[in-house]
Amino acid sequence: MRAEDEAEFREYVAGRWTWLVRAAALLTGDPWHAEDLAQTALVRVFASWSRVRTAQDMDAYTMRILINQNKNRFRRRRVVEDLTAAVPERGGGDPTSRVDQRAGLLAALASLPKRQREVVVLRYWEDYSEAQTARILGCSVGTVKSQSSKALAKLRTHASVLASR
Repeated sequence: MRAEDEAEFREYVAGRWTWLVRAAALLTGDPWHAEDLAQTALVRVFASWSRVRTAQDMDAYTMRILINQNKNRFRRRRVVEDLTAAVPERGGGDPTSRVDQRAGLLAALASLPKRQREVVVLRYWEDYSEAQTARILGCSVGTVKSQSSKALAKLRTHASVLASR
C-alpha cells in the first residue's frame, strides 16, 4: 500500500472508530465483542482499501463488511488473537453511555432476531435510508420495510421499553 493510501486509511479509521464500535455493540450486545468485531472489520477494510476508497458510499461499504464479519464470527470455532507489545490508543468514549435507558434499550434490541436487529441498527441508529439498508444487507426494500415493522412492534411490547415510559 502506498504511503498516501495508508495515511488516508488511518484518517478514515480515526474518524469512524467510535461509529463502528457503537454499531458493533448494537449488533453483538457486548462491548468487548464489539471492539473485536470493529477491529476485524477494519482489517478487511484495509485489505480491500482500493475498492473501499472508490466506493460510492465508503461508510455503507464498511458497514456491510462489519455486518458480514458479525455473521462470520458464529461460523468460526475459535478466535485467533495477535498479541502486541504495546496497548493501542483508545478511541473516544461511547457517546450512547449518556442515555439513561441504555441497558433497557440494549436488552430490547438483543431480544430481536438477527435480521430485525440489523435493520433497526441501520435504519434508526445509523440513519440509513431504506434503499441504503437494503443495499447493505443484500435484500429488497420491501424486506427492510417488513422487518422494520415487525421489529418496532416487538420493541414496543418489550418489558424494558414499557418500564421506561
